[in-house]
Amino acid sequence: MNPPGPPITPAGMAALRARYDHLLGTERPAIVEIVSWAAGNGDRSENGDYLYGRKRMREIDRELSYLARRMKALRVVDPSAQGERDKVFFGAQVELVDENDARIYVTIVGDDEQDASAGRIGWSAPIARALRGAGVGDLRAVRLPSGEKEWEVVSVTYPS
Repeated sequence: MNPPGPPITPAGMAALRARYDHLLGTERPAIVEIVSWAAGNGDRSENGDYLYGRKRMREIDRELSYLARRMKALRVVDPSAQGERDKVFFGAQVELVDENDARIYVTIVGDDEQDASAGRIGWSAPIARALRGAGVGDLRAVRLPSGEKEWEVVSVTYPS
């Protein structure tokens, strides 16, 4: 049984970790240096470097806190280890065709790594929920703001 928590691919977790490390190791020390220098210049109430530096430091600290909580809550799922490779589950690369023979290619990924313009659909998105468990030849309908749309699953693949 998998531990509870939203799924994420190993690449998605690596991207979150890289962002955390960059903020903690590069951006925050640079801002601390600017704020420290600006604080030594005297009156802090009208010192733009000090005020905006402190504001940016709060933003960085807030994002670091969010990333730490998020990485702790997520569970890494490797799509290449998927046992049932003929159905759509987490990490599947799916080719779909609609009633107008328009083809789209989507990959089901974690919500933290979704990017619809690149074809990466979040696990909890309506289309991903509709596709879960579908096999080649299955028809799935999704309610969109423009109305209901139906897609047929043409192929299901997983990374090696």
